[in-house]
Amino acid sequence: MAQDIPKVEQPSVAIVGSDERFPVRRIYCVGRNYAAHAREMGKDPDREPPFFFSKPGDTVVPDGATIPYPPQTENLHFEAELVVAIGTGGRDIAESDALGHVWGYAVGNDLTRRDMQAVAKDMGRPWDLAKGFDRSAPIAAMHPVSGVGHPDKGAIKLWVNDDLKQDGDLSEMIWPVPAIIAFLSQSVELAPGDLIMTGTPAGVGKLASGDVCRVEIEGLGSLTTTIA
Repeated sequence: MAQDIPKVEQPSVAIVGSDERFPVRRIYCVGRNYAAHAREMGKDPDREPPFFFSKPGDTVVPDGATIPYPPQTENLHFEAELVVAIGTGGRDIAESDALGHVWGYAVGNDLTRRDMQAVAKDMGRPWDLAKGFDRSAPIAAMHPVSGVGHPDKGAIKLWVNDDLKQDGDLSEMIWPVPAIIAFLSQSVELAPGDLIMTGTPAGVGKLASGDVCRVEIEGLGSLTTTIA
């Protein structure tokens, strides 16, 4: 029997120097992966293994997007992040093999409804709506590994209206990319199209309507998002 089911568009990210796009399956995010950020959130970075939360794939928005200020928050936060794209899936991936599963890297911004997240934490509830709301994952064009290698150091910075707010280095990650992939693959089977947002340096803060937020990662370019 024929059914009138609307076609759902595949979420995707642009690819540098190509008309093709990288299809997005799932987005995994690492929490508190920079020591200074963990401390500014009131946590001890030396006492816990990595933990993860998720965003739906269709929360992705491109570089240059103007997005509406989200509802149900008065404390929208920016978080500059390195994004890892998985090209070859697997389960229980050895740390020594992990980089062989990476397709590329991009600049990202993990937008967060911080007040909603704080309430969820206090009540012992999930963070889903604080992290995975509409348009909460701005991600710039993806750089294939063949063009940029595997960045494990380099400046990661974020500006709001040309005021520098975050100024860190990829080398400051508590859990580097190979360890993140290995640890995550113990819990879920990774697949092509998965993205991993690898955490943010210290300096996270508030965005207001009209703000222009720019993230730059050395060697990977920039990502600009305007809050309508």
